[in-house]
Amino acid sequence: MIKEMIVVEGKSDTVAVKRAVEADTIETGGSAVNNSIIAKIALAMERRGVIILTDPDHAGERIRKIVAAKVPGCKHAFIPEKDATRKGDIGVENASPEAIRHALAHVHTAFEGSIPVIGIDDLMEAGMLVHPHAAERRMVLGNLLGIGYCNGKQLYKRLAMFGITREEFTQALAQIELGGLTS
Repeated sequence: MIKEMIVVEGKSDTVAVKRAVEADTIETGGSAVNNSIIAKIALAMERRGVIILTDPDHAGERIRKIVAAKVPGCKHAFIPEKDATRKGDIGVENASPEAIRHALAHVHTAFEGSIPVIGIDDLMEAGMLVHPHAAERRMVLGNLLGIGYCNGKQLYKRLAMFGITREEFTQALAQIELGGLTS
């Protein structure tokens, strides 16, 4: 049984999570996260801890940001878009039990006010910014590090927020280069 409460978007996500692991969920009911839901999440955070597991799309990222801003200290689990897509539909409900278990086994805790170890120059040199394949490279990097896909500015912030070390960053870059995403 997972101790923390898992924040998901809806009932289908709860069903998918419960197929994968024994856990309790809180459903946001979509992107309109109201004060009642935030109060439940805050109580869960106090008593058991919280893991945010939202869809790897714009709406899921919006929900993640809202919850994380209003309930500091949440852990974050990310499912890569490719593992959460079925017939063009993106969502936790489409992920396999294995993908959900993997995401929950590799959670990250945000550290507010973290000093960035990886700088903008490092991201430029790594081809994560202003590069013909920057978006694709960021997606692969985010999946390898378990921090999800994000734009360049968000990547810079997430690397610091989740305390990604220079060694982790360098190892992920080596994997990207081996995978042929160098050009």
